[in-house]
Amino acid sequence: MSIAFAPPIPILRMFDVEHALRFYRDFLGFAVDWEHRFETGAPLYLQVSRSGVLLHLSEHHGDATPGSAIRIGVLAIEELHASLAVKPYKYARPGIALKPWGQREMTVTDPSGNRIIFFAPA
Repeated sequence: MSIAFAPPIPILRMFDVEHALRFYRDFLGFAVDWEHRFETGAPLYLQVSRSGVLLHLSEHHGDATPGSAIRIGVLAIEELHASLAVKPYKYARPGIALKPWGQREMTVTDPSGNRIIFFAPA
């Protein structure tokens, strides 16, 4: 039998659902796939996705460390950048940086301090 792994699904901590949705859904263009609460008033756990990338966002204390960083490869980084530049999101205006190792990167920081680094392969 051959062992095959699926891509990992990062869990990112969120503190404010409204701000997180404004960032991930409205600004970055992720879709909300599902939401879960154990009961009314309990912390929210949800999944967002875009183009095959899955992220879990959690209000649960201990699920993840605020201020984490993840890297997401993207082939058309200029198109992604252009699509974000025209959105009326006042908390981020990312640019594309050429790194010494030859990759182009665009970093955005979510409302909970997590960094999402989009990179174009060298």
